[in-house]
Amino acid sequence: MQHDDVAKQLQDLYAVPFGGKGSGRFRIPEKLVKEMMGRRRLYPEDRTALARALFERGFVLIDMDTFFVVMSANSFVNYRRVGKETIAPK
Repeated sequence: MQHDDVAKQLQDLYAVPFGGKGSGRFRIPEKLVKEMMGRRRLYPEDRTALARALFERGFVLIDMDTFFVVMSANSFVNYRRVGKETIAPK
């Protein structure tokens, strides 16, 4: 399966109720992503391509080594911004 096809499946999962939640962020084991892609291994270029395909759809893929987290890119909009004055030495 192509990266974009898997990205679409992961996007669709975001709206599916499971794990006690109606929808939203989730984690998925690397093993299951490999199965979805029809691969025995995920190479760095596969991870990058999948992350890019999800980002184009408005989602962020976070690689946690043995599993991935999928979140809406909108989740990050309201985070506090760090300005130069915040990190300047005192």
